[in-house]
Order: sequence, then C-alpha cells, then structure tokens
Amino acid sequence: MALASASALVVAGAQAAPIKEADRAELIRRVDARQPQLADAAMKIWDFAELGYLETKSSALLQEQLTAAGFTVTPGVAGEPTAFVASFKTGPGPVVAVLAEYDALPGLAQAAVPEKQPLPGRDAGHGCGHNLFGAASVNGAIALKEWMVAHGVKGELRVYGTPAEEGGSGKVYMVREGLFKDVDIAIHWHPGNVNSAAQAPSQANLSGKFRFHGVSSHAAASPSKGRSALDGVEIMDVATNFLREHVPDGTRIHYVITSGGKAPNVVPDFAEVYYYVRHVDPKIVRDVWGRVENAAKGAALATGTTVDWEVTGGVYSMLPNDALGRAMDANLRRVGGEQWTAEETAFATKLATSLPDGGGDLASVKTIAPYDRGGASGGSTDVSDVSWNVPTVGLVTATFVPGSPGHSWQNAATAGTTIGVKGAVVAAKSIALTGADVFSDPKLVASAKAELKQRQGTGFVYKPLLGDRAPPLDYRKNAGAE
Repeated sequence: MALASASALVVAGAQAAPIKEADRAELIRRVDARQPQLADAAMKIWDFAELGYLETKSSALLQEQLTAAGFTVTPGVAGEPTAFVASFKTGPGPVVAVLAEYDALPGLAQAAVPEKQPLPGRDAGHGCGHNLFGAASVNGAIALKEWMVAHGVKGELRVYGTPAEEGGSGKVYMVREGLFKDVDIAIHWHPGNVNSAAQAPSQANLSGKFRFHGVSSHAAASPSKGRSALDGVEIMDVATNFLREHVPDGTRIHYVITSGGKAPNVVPDFAEVYYYVRHVDPKIVRDVWGRVENAAKGAALATGTTVDWEVTGGVYSMLPNDALGRAMDANLRRVGGEQWTAEETAFATKLATSLPDGGGDLASVKTIAPYDRGGASGGSTDVSDVSWNVPTVGLVTATFVPGSPGHSWQNAATAGTTIGVKGAVVAAKSIALTGADVFSDPKLVASAKAELKQRQGTGFVYKPLLGDRAPPLDYRKNAGAE
C-alpha cells in the first residue's frame, strides 16, 4: 500500500479553527444515525469470537462497512492476513488514524446472560470487549468521514484494523512496517467499567513459548531411559518463581503450561510453557526476560532435555499525551455517560451478585471520571508501540458492569448486550469529535507532537521488543503441533 507523505500542517491548516458547537452536535447526530450498523457489527463479531490472527470473519465485516462508506481498503498489511488499512482522503491536511481491534480470548465462551453459562462446543469469547472496540472505531470514523465531506474538511482519515492485540502484538508489526510513519495523530479506545479519558502509562511486556524436548519411555518399566520434557517445564517454573524476589518492584511474571504430556505412564518427550513478563519500563522487561531464558536453559541442563523458545509478543508501555488527552476529555464530557433501561439495570444488578462485594456503583456509568493520569495500569497493549511513534490518545467507556474483572465471563456476557453497545456508542462519539478537533485545529496537533518529542527523550530510537521476527500467525493454535 502506498501511503501519502505527512502533511505540512501549518500550510494545510492555516485557515482552520477549532470546531463549533454546531459541528459537535452534528457529529453526535451522525453517530446516533449509525447505531444500527454499530450494534450489528458488534453483535456479529461477539458471535464470531475469533482468536488473534484468526479473525477472518470479523475483519471482513469491518472492511465491508468501510468499503460501503467510501473508504479504500487495503487488506493483509504487514504480513497479517486479518489486518487492514482503510483510507479516505479529501486533500492535503492532517493524517488521522483510528485504531480498531476485534480479537477474542480463549476459554471465555459465555452466553449473554447475567450468570455463568458457558456456550457448549465453543471456547473463545469477548472477555475484553474487542467486538465493541472494532465496531465503535469503524462507525465513529465513518461518521467523521461524513462530516468531512459535508463541510469540505481537508485531510486523510484512516482506520487501522489491528488483529491479535491479546498477546500477538499485531500493531507492532504494522509500526515496524512503517504504516504509521506519516500519521499525525492516532486515536483509540477500550471497553471498561468507567467513562474516562485519563491518559496513563501501561505495562510493557514480552511474551513467548518455551518448548522442551526430551525422550519418551515407559514411566514404570523403563523410566531410566526417559528424559521428561515436563520435568524441564516444571523446574523452569520453580526457578522463575524463586526469581520473583530478586526483580525490580512492579515486575509481573505469569505463565501457563500449554502442553504437559498425554498420559501419566508415558514420559513426555514434549512440553510447553507460555510466559509473560511485564513492567512499565521496557528496559526492565528486556532484562528480566533474559533471566527467564536463563532459567529455561538451566532447567534443560538439569533434566537432560533441550529447550528452544519463541518470542510471540512484545510491546512498549503507553506514552501518555496530555495535549490530546485534555481534548478527548472535553469531548467525552460533551457526550456524557450511559443511561440504562430498567431491563439493563436488572441485568447488571443480577450480574453484580457474582462479583466481589457485589461489584461497584452502577450509577457511576452515568458520570465521567476526573481527568487524572494517576499510576500505570496493570495491563498491556500494542497501542503503546504506536504511542512512541505517533501522538496517541485514547479513552475507556463503561461497557461492562462496574466492578467486573478484566478478561472475565462477566465481561464476555455484558459485551454481548445493549449495555456494551451503549458504551461503544459513547466511544464512537468521542472518537468522531476528537478526530474533528485534530482536522480543524493545527495548534492542537503541534502541541501533541511537541509533547511526544519531550516524552520520548533525547536521542530516542524505536526498536521493537519482539525484534525482527515475523508475525506469529499460529500463536493461538494448539500447542505441540510441531
């Protein structure tokens, strides 16, 4: 895909000015008019529940909506079959990117009901609400595009379809490929428990799969002839758990054994463990990850096995941008929070009984949280790599029942209801309004770019944590399929 060079904002936007209240009201009406399309996409993607790099139907659906709206769509970018870039250009001006996610999580197939009810014969579910994320980003961008046409606004609006955010680092490969090099501002959002445009750091992380190889044998008749790959995994886990005392404060290490053998009476010749290392400082993540690799080497030596590993993901910490954050916060307050019906309130009230201490204050979804960056969030996102290269702004909206934990059946259930859709509509409106601000106010763009430079620090050079590897298109497929 040939992407246009970055615009000269001072020239292109010399006659521009911040948008008027009438423009904001119009943008909100345009998003409201697209609620049926937003809800349709969100519910279909919720039902597809496709894992990272496998989101064929979800990606195609969003591409169809964008094509129908007049965007030029380029699929399969950056070596990722389910990634895409959609572009609508009216002339020289700012280049604004809106990010869209749509991957589900394994093990969270859940009916859209307020009690735990796994869906038979299914595994994946939208416990992070990415069905809402993709639908709101796309339809908010379409509403913004319609406003641009109606008022002769110059610039380029892009929607980036970004797969595999959950551990697959899809955006990192897009950044590495240069797909953001001429973008002036990037906008994103995320489903959550509150309405907030607070800009805060996230956790950088590295993730990967350690694969041990041994020798199989009869566990009772000839154990001396075997070398257990599972022993290698378990000793690695013990060594890493002892490591926890001796890493910088704030470090998080977690793992799951994804393959440990098939039968107790067979010494397993293959075993696999999947690790994450997190910290707000990418340099610390790199250092601790190296020590985890050493634990794997030592475990292999101790058990007479061999080990290799594959880094499947790696992301920076989010780089906040207050210039953009303040603008997003003002727009979110203009939009306001969610108003639930009696039926939606009844759903939330019943679901809250499954939460610790009965969940949070349900009335909080009507309000907007104060603008305060506060401390780093506990999670990680590949949006962070975009934020170190392009001034980036995001928000969260109340799409879940207050008090619900992330990556939970409660979130998967609520993401499939009108509660989730209402929060997504708030996000779509805030995205459209903030995008309009960027197209109309060159001073905002200049301030955001200056802040990015300051936060990057002198001499910053972006180097992806995951190196030069190709996208791990099979990272969600069954372990052990060599």
